[in-house]
Amino acid sequence: MVKLSRLPFLVVPALVLLPLAAMGEIHTLTLRQAVELAGKQNPDLALARLDELKASASVNVVRDPFSPHVSVGSGLAYSSGFPMSIEGAAPSVIQAKASMAIYNRQQRLLVDQAKENIRGAGLASQAKKEEVVYRVASLYLDAERALKASRMVSLQAGQMSKAEDFVRARVEEGRELPLELRKAALSRAQAKRRKERIDADLVHTERTLAILLGFGPDDSVRPAAEDRPSTATLPADASASAERAIQASPELRRLQSAIDAKMLEVRAQKAARNPRVDLVAQYGLFAKFNNYEDFFRTFQRHNGQLGVSVQLPVFAGSAAAALASQAETDAARLRVELTAFRDRVSLDARRGFEEIEQAKSASEVARLDLDLAREQLSVTLALMQEGRASLKQVEEARFAENEKWIAFYDAQYSVERAKLDLARQTGELLAMLK
Repeated sequence: MVKLSRLPFLVVPALVLLPLAAMGEIHTLTLRQAVELAGKQNPDLALARLDELKASASVNVVRDPFSPHVSVGSGLAYSSGFPMSIEGAAPSVIQAKASMAIYNRQQRLLVDQAKENIRGAGLASQAKKEEVVYRVASLYLDAERALKASRMVSLQAGQMSKAEDFVRARVEEGRELPLELRKAALSRAQAKRRKERIDADLVHTERTLAILLGFGPDDSVRPAAEDRPSTATLPADASASAERAIQASPELRRLQSAIDAKMLEVRAQKAARNPRVDLVAQYGLFAKFNNYEDFFRTFQRHNGQLGVSVQLPVFAGSAAAALASQAETDAARLRVELTAFRDRVSLDARRGFEEIEQAKSASEVARLDLDLAREQLSVTLALMQEGRASLKQVEEARFAENEKWIAFYDAQYSVERAKLDLARQTGELLAMLK
């Protein structure tokens, strides 16, 4: 039994550890590790794989008539007078039936359509995988960007705090106006608010990334510090980008597969007028108490049939023609979608190549601007050592340098994001992130 005097010593640690237990886990991953984990745990990819399995099972459904169907049954019946037919068969002690389609052109085309649907489901699964990988990589870059910006803004907040202390001391000495202290306090508060906003964005991005990787909503995925060289092979120009994107697009291939499947459906409906040939077999064990000996010249206990059933539709009705017309309309609609999507893929790929060139140019300008700010800080530090510059000026120069660092990180982010977009369009995204 726990003594009452010891309860505070047990309750207080429990209250301290309870919030820690409720907090989610932080997973520090590289970009490659995040992509690999998404391939294993992402819910959208799991659903796409289930759709692919469902499409595979549909082939067995439409192929069923070409498989042997055998049934065996028994029953008990008393015949009074002539032994009448029960469900189309003579009364028998044991009865076995077998059937299987030998030639059915319509059903064979439906099997081919189901196989084409499997290929389309595989292409849809591949497109979903590339989409998930792109979302993971994009969020990873967003998290990296926010993490770097948070560190820079933390430095700025510290610099603004030092500058405020310096101005306060000068105001107390009567060497600065109180207005300058208010300006310094405002700058510090703005830096603090900016850091809070960036940190909130970072937390949201890391948690969204964790959900994409199959973790819980309270978990976070934090980018690991890594030297990540670019392995993407960019096309030579915008035209080459468009050409490669059209060839590599899984969505274009999926649309073409859907068109092929619809055309097979058209052929299957038109084949409804073709003859059908089925294998049929039947066995029956007769009993004497069914009065066979009284009404038939000879009686045989074991009876069987084996042969083929040929059916030739003479008047097939209007349903098959209507279904074929509907399938042709669907195919025409898919062709329009295919053409429009191909044009959009070409345009997006050209634009993606141009955005990479613009991002590289902006990154070079940001680097030059950063070099200038660093040189300006060095000059200000030298002037302070000579007594010709104040601490406030130094902190302002450091603040400006940190701003240029943030702009440089943003420019680098824009280059990586543009390369990521083009790699997705040209089908090199998975190879790029391996």
